[in-house]
Amino acid sequence: QVQLVESGGGLVQAGASLRLSCAASGRTFSTVAMGWCRQAPGKEREFVASISGSGDYTYYADSVKGRATISRDNAKRTMYLQMNSLKPEDTASYYCVADNLIIKLRNGRYDYRGQGTQVTVSS
Repeated sequence: QVQLVESGGGLVQAGASLRLSCAASGRTFSTVAMGWCRQAPGKEREFVASISGSGDYTYYADSVKGRATISRDNAKRTMYLQMNSLKPEDTASYYCVADNLIIKLRNGRYDYRGQGTQVTVSS
């Protein structure tokens, strides 16, 4: 079992930056691939970014590529998502997700998900 708790969301203006954090507890953190997905009102949940257990491999959705950086600190059992140049279309609930297989984070079939943190970007 893996428990995930997100933090760092908030209300910001377009062009601002935010750093989301996800603290994990449970099984060995460094063996689990982690990532972020988001869901805006009335829209389907979508993949944002993922990172391998070692941190050597990262993947991004086209919508955030160049503006987002995913990272993890295995010693602190925490994963981060730095988002810059935020746009109103980034407004969504952001969820931390985890699974043994990194591919499952992209296709939405992950085993673990946090409660989410709200990001609202005003124009």
